[in-house]
Amino acid sequence: MTTTTEEPINEPVPAQPVIDVRSVSKWFGNVVAVNDVTLQVFPGITGLLGPNGAGKTTILHLMAGLASCSDGSVTILGEPVRDNPAMYQRVGVMSEHEAVYGFYTGRQFVEFAARMQNLKPVKEPVDRAIEMVALADAQDRAVGTYSRGMRQRIRLAAAMVHDPDVLILDEPLNGTDPRQRIEFHETMVRIAEQGKTILISSHILEEVETLATRILLMVSGKLAAAGDFRAIRAKLDEQAYKVRVVTDSPRAMAAALVGMEEVDSVSVGPEEGEMIALSRNVNALQLSIPRLAQEHGIRLLRVEPMDESLESIFSYVVER
Repeated sequence: MTTTTEEPINEPVPAQPVIDVRSVSKWFGNVVAVNDVTLQVFPGITGLLGPNGAGKTTILHLMAGLASCSDGSVTILGEPVRDNPAMYQRVGVMSEHEAVYGFYTGRQFVEFAARMQNLKPVKEPVDRAIEMVALADAQDRAVGTYSRGMRQRIRLAAAMVHDPDVLILDEPLNGTDPRQRIEFHETMVRIAEQGKTILISSHILEEVETLATRILLMVSGKLAAAGDFRAIRAKLDEQAYKVRVVTDSPRAMAAALVGMEEVDSVSVGPEEGEMIALSRNVNALQLSIPRLAQEHGIRLLRVEPMDESLESIFSYVVER
């Protein structure tokens, strides 16, 4: 992995952040986990991504007030989060590592979280939180009998029981099956539509791509990119786009593409009739391909960008 550039890739954002991280560093002895990071999180759903060791969990702990900054500051809703009990009541946190008493029933676990937040009475908020994660039918079972995905969902209910303004979730999709991920997606969208702020750290890129409206990408303890992933991709000017072209006459199409100014190179793909064109002007290329096919009597079967996805953006930024 190469180090990132000094200036992260950004796009314009609204003026009032909910979470504001300013020039934050965190070190443990001689190890620098987070290095001079400045970022903002706004209402809606934001995804926090990065390879192992990038500093994601450390920055989440700093945001949640679970650790102090070695340098810089973190505020939520305009107030410092560290050593601020009143702020803890406005923030819900779900850590990556499981901390669930197996002998508790699901309901008892969420009730415990409600009492920790001094909620009185607890019945209504507990009912609401359990309903939101679709575990009403299993709430009286011992958590030790739950599947991994069910335990994740009951932990989410505990994090949401006090109806926080901000949710900080570290790897909430771990252990969930496809159906549970759909339910999680729907739950997060409903919460975001209420004006809440949700920050999700996850390694499941395709889920973050469909869920988050904004991406924060950390590499080697620094913020490498921030914004909508398509806007980030558009700013990677030095990285040519890959476009997959499938035709009934690949040789003729390859010859036509090679002569285009917009095309850097053409290579043969693994499937019959498939080729991969590299271009730094993918819009012009996609407009030109049908014209070229018509001029040369070539039947186009498929034209599609291969790397307009969060997974490709992640790879490009991390490997720069």
